[in-house]
Amino acid sequence: MIALAVLFFFPLYMTFVNGFKTYNEVVTSTVALPHVFQFKNFAAVWKQINFFGVFMNSLIITVVSVSGILLISSAAAYQLVRRPGVVSQIIFLAILSSLVIPFQTMMIPLVKVAKDMGLINTMHGIIIMYWGFGIPLALFLYHGFIKAIPRELEEAAHIDGSGAFGVYFRILLPLLKPITTTIAILHSLWIWNDFLLPLITLSSKKNQTIPLASSVYFGQYTNEWHLAMAALTMAVVPILIFFLSMQRYIIQGITAGAVKG
Repeated sequence: MIALAVLFFFPLYMTFVNGFKTYNEVVTSTVALPHVFQFKNFAAVWKQINFFGVFMNSLIITVVSVSGILLISSAAAYQLVRRPGVVSQIIFLAILSSLVIPFQTMMIPLVKVAKDMGLINTMHGIIIMYWGFGIPLALFLYHGFIKAIPRELEEAAHIDGSGAFGVYFRILLPLLKPITTTIAILHSLWIWNDFLLPLITLSSKKNQTIPLASSVYFGQYTNEWHLAMAALTMAVVPILIFFLSMQRYIIQGITAGAVKG
């Protein structure tokens, strides 16, 4: 386990360490510690790619996308579970079938449809696309978890005078906290680090995300590794803090959803 931990930690170590080096030090040895830890790379990145602006773009896209995925998929899963039948089963299987379709096969049709609908190069457009790609997995996890929630809790709430929305928001959602946290973590990591979808849908610099803006340091003839590593370090820190603070819910939520399904 220690060997595996070192193996997985090594790329993160190289990213952090090389962000504090000069270009010559990175080229000379990518593993060695810098002679002097300097922060001029981070200051340069902050100005060159307008890091605060792209950071806010990534934050808005991630938060709104994940929030929409959680709300839509939990509500859909609740209805599919509580209204069993052939129609519900067909809808559930149809949504899950999208998980086996490679994203690369949908790139050209996706761009064409998004362009026709005016969703290209807009933040709301890419958020809608993330909803479409993220809902199937979230729906699958919610579906298995909701099956184990007794109907008696909802019936008791109805007897007390609670309506459908009251049951959903006051009874169901609090019980879904473990799986909701798990889905939020998994989708936040995916959307925050995603490069391909922003690359094909966001062409304007004002709408760029951190991974897309950081790609400017990788060119055909030169690669500014010291600046690239500094940019990646600044991008990794927020999502790493989020992951470490929420990681205890990942196994708990996935295991509960799988067993209860």
